Amino acid sequence: MSDATLATERTRAYFTQRTQRLAARELRAELLMGLAFLSAGLLLAVTGGPHGTGSTPVVLAYVVSLAAVSRVQFDIGAGFTVPTQVVFLPLLFLVRPGLVPLLVAGALVLAQLPELVRGRVPASRVLSAPANAWFAIGPAAVFVWLDHGDDVFSRPAVLLAAIAAQIVCDFGASATREQLLEGVTLRELVEESRDVWMIDLALTPLGLLLAQATAQEWWAILLVAPLFGLLKRFSAERRVRLEQLIELNDAYRGTALVLGDIVEADDTYTGEHTRGVVQLALEVARELGLDSVRCRTVEFGALLHDVGKIAVPKEIINKAGPLDDGEWAIIRTHTIEGQRLLDRVGGIMREVGQVVRGSHERWDGNGYPDGLVGEQIPLESRIVSTCDAFNAMTTTRSYRQAMPTAEAIAELQRCSGAQFDPQVVDAVLRVVARG
Repeated sequence: MSDATLATERTRAYFTQRTQRLAARELRAELLMGLAFLSAGLLLAVTGGPHGTGSTPVVLAYVVSLAAVSRVQFDIGAGFTVPTQVVFLPLLFLVRPGLVPLLVAGALVLAQLPELVRGRVPASRVLSAPANAWFAIGPAAVFVWLDHGDDVFSRPAVLLAAIAAQIVCDFGASATREQLLEGVTLRELVEESRDVWMIDLALTPLGLLLAQATAQEWWAILLVAPLFGLLKRFSAERRVRLEQLIELNDAYRGTALVLGDIVEADDTYTGEHTRGVVQLALEVARELGLDSVRCRTVEFGALLHDVGKIAVPKEIINKAGPLDDGEWAIIRTHTIEGQRLLDRVGGIMREVGQVVRGSHERWDGNGYPDGLVGEQIPLESRIVSTCDAFNAMTTTRSYRQAMPTAEAIAELQRCSGAQFDPQVVDAVLRVVARG
């Protein structure tokens, strides 16, 4: 499953959340992050640092410009990034650096006012502004503690330290907020933050040049206005593409659910069994530390692992009693039929089709249809296979009663290293033990 699909899932949640009032957990996280920011900002404001070169009207003009630039939003995952670097850097030289974080927070609040007035976002969302301004703390602290001098380029080491501090503070604040919200993993956050870092680093030279030009003429900010008009257009186009990807992802999920319903309609046991496998497989995938992309593949693979049974005669599927050799030979074609069906759907379903094909392979190589051995079998398939077997043992079939959980656990352990991946078996047992 592609990173783009994962990004659309995160963006979908963000699109929904930002039009709603902050939930209790979100409110707590934003308040904690905001209070921490205000404490750090006030400390820097009291400390002060070198005096800036800009007059009050010029500073206010740049704060308003920062608010306007903040409305150029590029959606990434469960948030967005804005090209504020071009205006933010000159502010560090126009005013006492210790005041900059509070001015940035004020600009971010100002940027939200149009949406608040129109009723497009709830007032509680304003509380996110201080938390989103954490990126300003690092550079301001560097400039307060290490006087940057009158010439913007006179001390490049200080500038590099300020940029590094900006990245560290911004990522640290994002990671802390995600921990409070129990959101994405650190790895996923790093992947999303790379876009933010790339944009900030790409715009830093322009911001430094504008800072130098502003020292001579305050209206230099007008020179970059066309750039932000262009970026605004690009951000709108990106929003449209993400919305289209969300619709496409919905179509894939809808296809999976429809196929699952067809299987359930043909065989009630298979439908109920599939739901149990999906739930257990997802828990095991998370237990093994799989990221959201692979968890989604496991989910679809577990949901559709029996979809190939559509091509198997109903009298074989619903036969009361054991199957003969010929019937088993027909049953064993269902993984190939499942992959063939999902390949026809295309897109991310091709990856799911590989999981379905491998869902009856064995760790020792005696499975079907390809006789794969050990780690040749996709991990997602190994998870589905083990969860499929455990769920089958603990549910009632037409020809036998459900096996007690203790006996099913003993059977998994007995087959560990032969039929099943030992690592996956251990994960299943941990999940089952937790209930």
